[in-house]
Amino acid sequence: MGDAVELEVAGRTVRLSSPDKVFFPERGFTKLDLARYYAAVGPGILRALRDRPTTLERHPDGVGGEWFYQKRAPKGMPDWIPTAHITFPSGRSADEMCPTEEAAVVWAAQYGTLTFHPWPVRRTAVDHPDELRIDLDPQPGTDYADAVRAAHELREVLHEYGGLRGWPKTSGGRGLHVFVPIQPRWTFTQVRRAAIAVGREMERRMPEQVTIKWWKEERGARIFLDYNQTARDRTIASAYSVRPRPHAPVSAPLRWEEVGEAAPRDFDLATMPARFAEVGDVHADMDDHAYSLEALLELASRDEHDHGLGDLPYPPEYPKMPGEPKRVQPSRARREGTGRARTEGTG
Repeated sequence: MGDAVELEVAGRTVRLSSPDKVFFPERGFTKLDLARYYAAVGPGILRALRDRPTTLERHPDGVGGEWFYQKRAPKGMPDWIPTAHITFPSGRSADEMCPTEEAAVVWAAQYGTLTFHPWPVRRTAVDHPDELRIDLDPQPGTDYADAVRAAHELREVLHEYGGLRGWPKTSGGRGLHVFVPIQPRWTFTQVRRAAIAVGREMERRMPEQVTIKWWKEERGARIFLDYNQTARDRTIASAYSVRPRPHAPVSAPLRWEEVGEAAPRDFDLATMPARFAEVGDVHADMDDHAYSLEALLELASRDEHDHGLGDLPYPPEYPKMPGEPKRVQPSRARREGTGRARTEGTG
């Protein structure tokens, strides 16, 4: 695997063992290639991760091997990488790493971290998100072009409700993510409620193209706006993260004028450093903004009071939440309902 090497990253020395270990066999990219990639885009990914509790998606043997999510700060983590104490929906808690230097990202790459999953909070206020994150997820029968159409409509919705501005990026797959920096004054529950309001407004405007139906059997060939990505402990891959697919794609920040022109396959471990060197971090100004959710929360109240539209199901690993409807797959609920009716009608 080759002798260990040392990389100089923004004033820190990071040791990399087995630098020749192949992480992406289809492209021949090694652990050293991964580490050099993260060093090249260091200012950009640090902007996305800075002071955020971050879950590491580790692939120690590269794509195709065993992998896992590491939520707790790894043993032996340098003391110059701080942590934050976060609480999961189960009530359990952990200390997660919070990158504050570019070298922390390269240090994590040494341990096979391909993708970084930051919480939408800072370590100084772990219960109050400072980003509204919207995930536009193509369902079977749809593709990136459908996500693009939804993203442009989403841009209009955000502007109409509070003058919000979103920053788009590719997911690294077929979808798009749009992040809105917000004031850290709302809870996870309130931010999720705002995301549901956005989703319902999108459904009204694009009923044949967008859905927020939680159950896959109800989504059809539409773009799923995954409102549950705003729930506590749900995270979205950061900008510049490498995704665990054979061609080593990355989640690429875009300007709005590039949405629709660029394609996800344009951005990978080999091409992104050149783009970054040319244009820098096109989301660099995100931290200069912090919007209010009041208009979206007012929309949510109108949906609830005028149309009887309440909460929606949480992910299956969550405890039952106040006001949540029954967490039962619709087809199963129908079968069970039919069974009860037959039983009550016998005898």
